[in-house]
Amino acid sequence: MPEALPVHPYLPNSVPEIRAAMLREIGVEDVEELYADIPPELRLGRPLDLPAPFASETALRRHVEGLLARNTSTQEALSFLGFGCYQHQVPAVCDEINGRSEFLTAYAGEPYEDHGRFQALFEYASMMGELVGMDVVSVPTYDGAQATGTVLRMAGRLTGRREALVPRTMHPDRLRIVRNYVEPAIDLVAVGFDRSTGLLDLADLRAKVSDRTAAVLVENPTSLGSIEAQAPEIAALAHGSGALSVVYVDPSSLGVLEAPANYGADLICGDIQALGIHMNFGGGHGGFIASRDEERFVREYPSRLFGLTTTAVEGEWGFGDVAFERTSFHEREHAKEFVGTATALWGITAGVYLALMGPQGMRDLGAACLQRSRYLTSRLSTIPGVRAPAFESVAFREFVVGFTGTGRTVAEINAALLERGIFGGVDLSGYFPELGQAALYAVSEVHTKDDLDRLVSAVAEIVA
Repeated sequence: MPEALPVHPYLPNSVPEIRAAMLREIGVEDVEELYADIPPELRLGRPLDLPAPFASETALRRHVEGLLARNTSTQEALSFLGFGCYQHQVPAVCDEINGRSEFLTAYAGEPYEDHGRFQALFEYASMMGELVGMDVVSVPTYDGAQATGTVLRMAGRLTGRREALVPRTMHPDRLRIVRNYVEPAIDLVAVGFDRSTGLLDLADLRAKVSDRTAAVLVENPTSLGSIEAQAPEIAALAHGSGALSVVYVDPSSLGVLEAPANYGADLICGDIQALGIHMNFGGGHGGFIASRDEERFVREYPSRLFGLTTTAVEGEWGFGDVAFERTSFHEREHAKEFVGTATALWGITAGVYLALMGPQGMRDLGAACLQRSRYLTSRLSTIPGVRAPAFESVAFREFVVGFTGTGRTVAEINAALLERGIFGGVDLSGYFPELGQAALYAVSEVHTKDDLDRLVSAVAEIVA
């Protein structure tokens, strides 16, 4: 019998007599009986390693603040971390708008509490559509990984096939989420990459694409930072086999890179974290899905879509759900996929960001990322034993740096950098062992020339 819980005003039904009455009501003598179906190997078998109860909120606050003080944030150290979550300038107005109570507290923007949220999300979708070159854009999903999984399932339903080709360089965490999300409807098959360029291996793609293929997924830029210049040819290969071309794109790159719709994409997905959203540990992400305004595509969206239409009042327009009956909000037992709470607040934030930046601002952002990545690779390449970039391809915002020639591991270099107040690149040696000792460095408009030079001097000193 486990140790009885203490009686506490914040723990519902913690009074022993009440717990006993509840157990009698359901015909159970011991709480442990409720967990009988859970195999012993899945149980912890010991109490949680928790501190003793705190007697006051003051003590609890001091404890939590002590834990937080052990962390070093990217605001305190110069950071070159990326790999799916990026440090960009977040205009103050983004936080001001998404902190307003009518947006922050509204649950998914339902009609009974809407104070302009439908319109805000419609405007967001409209601007995203301009960026990616498509007519239809969904309300944000949980993150880019979920959006990818949903798009591949959509492709499976549209084609009647159950195989999707994905790049070997796909972010491993994203791949795990996607694989979990699409099973058992879609089988994922990895396509190799060219070791010299980091781009998709077209020969391997040609060997694997077939009449079983529902979709060919390409990332642009790739998860390792390279701009996938072969995207039009990849789309043509997909279409030649009757498959759909799916592009996972970083929207912050589209001020300088071609819109995916213009090189053959049928379905587009990605993450909006770079659009005015702070880096968060485990949060701050929102996925998007985009397509042409064709009924066959629209009917396969499981997520909400907002449109503009006339109202009962002549001359008045309103914003609302498009084809609501196709979602799980309407009939869950008949829905193609279950859709839960969306990250709509981040959609509003991204909409504010895009409205502030405008076309010229997005071009400036993209140019800044390209220029800084080019400058940093040229400087790092002068350090003996360092290969920068590791791939012979153009990088947008992040790039692979090879350290095998230095005789030092990435872990050693990153530890030494952190001692100097710098977060080095993401260690890729565990994710992609075929690259040897390699790290992924990310730069953006927030990095100054002095920041980049400081990193180069630190790395040179460490590997000397």
